[in-house]
Amino acid sequence: MLQKFLPTLLVALLFQATFSYGQSTFDGFALYNKLNNYSSYLVDKDGNIAHSWNCNVPGNYAVMLKENGNIIRGGVYSGNVLNGAAVGGMVQEIDPNGNVVWQFIYSDATHVSHHDMAILPNGNVLLTAWEVKNSTELQAAGYTGNSQTKYPTHFVEVQQNGTGGQIVWEWHMWDHMVQDKDTNKPNYGVIVDHPELMNINVQTSGSMGGPGGGGDWFHVNGIDYNPDLDQIVFSSRYLSEIFIIDHSTTTAEAAGHTGGNAGKGGDFLFRWGKPANFGGSGLQQIPGPVHDTRWIKAGRPNAGLIQFFNNQGSSGNSTVDAIEPPRVGYNYTHTAGQAYLPATYNWRHNCFSNAAGQSASDRLPNGNTFVNLSGGYMYEVDSNNVLVWQYPEGPAKAFRYTCDDPGIIALLGNTPCTVLGLADELQDFTIYPNPSNGVFRLGGMPAGTAGLEVWDLTGQLISRQQNPLQLDLSNQPDGIYFIHLTTENGHSLTRKISLQK
Repeated sequence: MLQKFLPTLLVALLFQATFSYGQSTFDGFALYNKLNNYSSYLVDKDGNIAHSWNCNVPGNYAVMLKENGNIIRGGVYSGNVLNGAAVGGMVQEIDPNGNVVWQFIYSDATHVSHHDMAILPNGNVLLTAWEVKNSTELQAAGYTGNSQTKYPTHFVEVQQNGTGGQIVWEWHMWDHMVQDKDTNKPNYGVIVDHPELMNINVQTSGSMGGPGGGGDWFHVNGIDYNPDLDQIVFSSRYLSEIFIIDHSTTTAEAAGHTGGNAGKGGDFLFRWGKPANFGGSGLQQIPGPVHDTRWIKAGRPNAGLIQFFNNQGSSGNSTVDAIEPPRVGYNYTHTAGQAYLPATYNWRHNCFSNAAGQSASDRLPNGNTFVNLSGGYMYEVDSNNVLVWQYPEGPAKAFRYTCDDPGIIALLGNTPCTVLGLADELQDFTIYPNPSNGVFRLGGMPAGTAGLEVWDLTGQLISRQQNPLQLDLSNQPDGIYFIHLTTENGHSLTRKISLQK
């Protein structure tokens, strides 16, 4: 599939002596950290590290930039009792120098934060978390499966309180269950008549509801907030569904079925992807794992639609999909007994490679689409699906920020995209000829130890060398490659090269 984009890239390379990525590239920054890694990175469009943070605990999943130039990140708390995929246990705000501004630990024997988070306009942070329900509690609520402990999903909104934090709002899926097995137990009802509730006996795709036999029941992995609607959207890997709930409720209303802008308390306002989960008719549109659901921001193509990473969206191949749910005011229309509309996606991007899990995407202000393939690489395509940018890192989640984003300006200054340049020791670096029929010569190598990596378009590492004077790719197939040079002083650059034998 990538081969059809190579001619465009080759033409661009021949006419761009600086090896930039073309005028159609989004001129901004990517922010990411790797799972269980202590460092977070902000890279510019040329692949240079514009800023990095060395943190005191490893990151568990996502890192986000605040308007003040600080980052918010989930961290792996060393005292976690509960365990599972992307377990965290804490949230931190960290300044540009790596100092912890405040942190909040959400971890004990009954609950722990994990996976994703969202920053609200007021600066509060929404955390995704597990809570423990033992076999006695499960059976008393009408659960008929195995008796092992489960970890249902809940969300907590955390507000900074000095150097710590406090919970100011919460929502629990456990408060919104329905069962049809025992009339003498709570929440008895006909499942298909209550799509606003979770069938406590729903079949999930996870092994015992969690990797490694853990208790992770629904594996909720992505969360986003819509300030105009005051609603939350989240994705569940094991249910192959996305959901919307009301955030305008009080915590008490969120535990019930009335109140809030939509008048439905904490019940689901919308769900999409697998109608069989509530007995509804209609096709399953999310065939497997799903991640990183989000509303497309105002001013961008398809603004207001809900976008998500559909790991097996098209015949097992990963896609980025966007849907437009029919909405009236704060509520979503639905015909009883049927799947929620739309019947299929409104927009789709077929990813260049597959990602079995995690991953993320976004629509950019210039109309391009950003894709982060977890375990692979990041890339950007224009409105014609032509590849215009690529970076050889594939974290669990990454975000893109514009040059005029308040957080970028606070961190890097008023003109971050024009003042950033290469470190002095990299100014003289050259690679030639380019294109080459096999051997590339390297000039202006920095003094000291320098590491050079070569990556292909699929994000595979081809070679790694120390202080090379030339690069021999004659045994590799023709195409586009990326070199990433790192000095012993921590400076780096990324360049695009073309192999044409």
